[in-house]
Amino acid sequence: MPERDTKPEASDQVFDAVEGNWVDTMAPVWAQGYLRLSRIDRPIGTWLLLIPCWWGLWLAILENNDPQLSDLWIFFGCAIGALLMRGAGCTWNDITDRNLDGQVARTKSRPIPSGQISVRQALIWMFFQTALAGLILLSFQKAAIFLGLIALVPVVIYPFAKRFTWWPQAFLGIAFNWGALLGYAAHSGSLGWPAFLLYFSGIAWTLFYDTIYAHQDTEDDALIGIKSTARLFGDDSLVWLRRFTAISGVFMVSAIFVALDSGPRVFCTLGVFAFVSHLIWQMRRLELKDGAVLLKLFRSNRDAGLLPLAFFTVALIV
Repeated sequence: MPERDTKPEASDQVFDAVEGNWVDTMAPVWAQGYLRLSRIDRPIGTWLLLIPCWWGLWLAILENNDPQLSDLWIFFGCAIGALLMRGAGCTWNDITDRNLDGQVARTKSRPIPSGQISVRQALIWMFFQTALAGLILLSFQKAAIFLGLIALVPVVIYPFAKRFTWWPQAFLGIAFNWGALLGYAAHSGSLGWPAFLLYFSGIAWTLFYDTIYAHQDTEDDALIGIKSTARLFGDDSLVWLRRFTAISGVFMVSAIFVALDSGPRVFCTLGVFAFVSHLIWQMRRLELKDGAVLLKLFRSNRDAGLLPLAFFTVALIV
């Protein structure tokens, strides 16, 4: 644990943390650096990792029309696992990016470049979170366990993607939406086409929201040679966001039509309409040069992702 016994200065707080978050205001001083490293003060990433897990779980339940008591554990297990693995992934990301983060205005306040946490401490913290997540994973069916282990590969690769490709957001999509496969397999015990179609929908959605997010850093990224879809698309980003919206919507509808009968299909398709409508709402309010707007729109994707779940739930009840 870091040897810090004084109240942190304002500079210890991460630049884009949620204002008044409990980490900065209530957590013990010794734990704050670790919690910031795991982005607990910025919960949107946990939501974006968790939501595809719930998408996959809900679709598998609807497809088989067999809700089970064990699904409650899968539901909560995915939530805890998403929190832990998002934390472990962010810790790994900050370890690999520690020299780059210090050169970017938005990220230089993160725990490692700001000196709150050492690399050794971060590595220990990363393995601790991963081990806890592994214990939860072992409670799922074999297919889900296998998928959970494979998921470590894109997690490890992602931080390096921005060094060799203009499409690091695609690598993030591969990693962040793996839960659509895992959640589906945790209930069904196997994978089917609906899970893969839902997964592809999620990847397009990630390309949408993370391109918006990446526009916050385009100037700094250009100076230090970091690649992103935001830099690649530039002023044409809105055109690409429309494409990602269409692709995500089509794949999600396809997953629904392949998996479900006509009854629940109607409610779930309405959920896709609500989801796409939210993405359109974001595009209408997009200001590529306004960091505050970009961050607000990025965070609003929690609500966008929950909209299909609300309609999936209705379909399950009726």
